[in-house]
Amino acid sequence: MSLIEELRWRGMIHDITPKAEETLAKEKIAGYIGVDPTSDSLHVGNLASLMLLVHFQRHGHKPFALVGGATGMVGDPSGKSEERNLLSEDALNHNVESMKKQLEKLLCHTEADNPVTIVNNYDWFKDMNVLDFLRDVGKHLTVSYMLAKDSVKSRLEKGISFTEFTYQLVQGYDFYHLYKNHDCKIQFGGSDQWGNIVAGTELIRRMAGGEGFAFTCPLITKADGTKFGKTASGAIWLDPAKTSYYQFYQFWVNATDEDAKKYIRVFTLLDEETILELEKAHEGSENQKGLQKRLAQEVTTLVHGEAAFEKALSTTQLLFGKGSKEALLALSEQEVLEVFEGVPTFQLERNSHGDSLGMIDFLSEHTGILKSKGEARRSLKENSISINMEKVGVDATITAKDLLNDKFIFVQKGKKNKFLVLVV
Repeated sequence: MSLIEELRWRGMIHDITPKAEETLAKEKIAGYIGVDPTSDSLHVGNLASLMLLVHFQRHGHKPFALVGGATGMVGDPSGKSEERNLLSEDALNHNVESMKKQLEKLLCHTEADNPVTIVNNYDWFKDMNVLDFLRDVGKHLTVSYMLAKDSVKSRLEKGISFTEFTYQLVQGYDFYHLYKNHDCKIQFGGSDQWGNIVAGTELIRRMAGGEGFAFTCPLITKADGTKFGKTASGAIWLDPAKTSYYQFYQFWVNATDEDAKKYIRVFTLLDEETILELEKAHEGSENQKGLQKRLAQEVTTLVHGEAAFEKALSTTQLLFGKGSKEALLALSEQEVLEVFEGVPTFQLERNSHGDSLGMIDFLSEHTGILKSKGEARRSLKENSISINMEKVGVDATITAKDLLNDKFIFVQKGKKNKFLVLVV
């Protein structure tokens, strides 16, 4: 199966310039995708176009990833209804280095003969003065050509600065530079980048007498029309310090059946036969979320690695009675709050009971988890109470050793009733 055939069945082709498919089929070429360092982390919204580069690499082509240290100073108007806030140079440099590490992890996890090369367009723009750029580059694109781009037309009524207006010219020069210096013949991106990418093919034609190709994938949306990659708590980031392994895994597990069928094609490397088998097995047992769980496993492993997936899975199992005390003890304070979000929470005053607290008093008077001492005693005698995943009896006590991260106690009554105690 050719690269284009694979991307087609995966639903990852939106627009492609003439002769690109023919060129990709007959020769191995270099190509790139660019990301601007508007944050110190990529997010799942970046993943679809990055997966184009992953497949491009797997089919033997030479991948380049461009981090826009220069374009990040300008601001891309594509898909934006108003002007971006410009970042300081220090913030941009920090974001560039953070994104480089994430791109290396995503695109260098295999021992490929064609490893990714990561470049920063600030390196070729930093010594170029504005007069040289206007004279040598700006003269090749007319104002009417630039005004015709959707990213510009959509902003004319509300207003667009000259800075953002020229963004397509700066990005176009990136493509020309990589074509001239690295023989990059194709640029990938989301469908909202089409105008910027073809500005580059135009500069290659006018400035180098050559031919470049544009390739875009559809922008991913949810079945209900809401924005992909967003949750009630915000964006889903690739940096585990911003979105934990558990939250990342849960994002994919919570996809609808319709979305999961689309996502598993776009965001995993599973072949068509395997995906069709998973979908068939999913039919009639949708409540088991088999398709979503495999999707979550594949994407979490691809982005973060096998160990991260195992941690996300063990953390998830804590909520369903299949976890272990070891997994519970391994949670950070933030992860405890994430995992037990929505679980009834009670407070216990620190040091209000000396060095230890009897289990009956702990469950009733001091926290109110159970309504009375009688109910607490009956539950303990029935062996239905667990503290931090371990069964306890009537004579058990609560001590400082029972505190998770020195401030939490996880309590279960039976299999279904879960409580979190916050020591204050």
